[in-house]
Amino acid sequence: MADVLKLADGEITTQINATRRELFELRFQQATRRLENSHRFKEARIKLAHLLTVQNERQRSGSNAATSA
Repeated sequence: MADVLKLADGEITTQINATRRELFELRFQQATRRLENSHRFKEARIKLAHLLTVQNERQRSGSNAATSA
């Protein structure tokens, strides 16, 4: 989580897209029975949740600063 906080907004968006793509590929591998490490689902979902949380917090703090100014 600490690593995610250090990322810039653009990098977070890029990471979110990459993680969503990874989850898609994992689901595809599972459907074709080629998935060997099923624990990667959990890791990818947790990573995506961290990224989305940080992104939402930054958006809220940005919109709060704009409305209070």
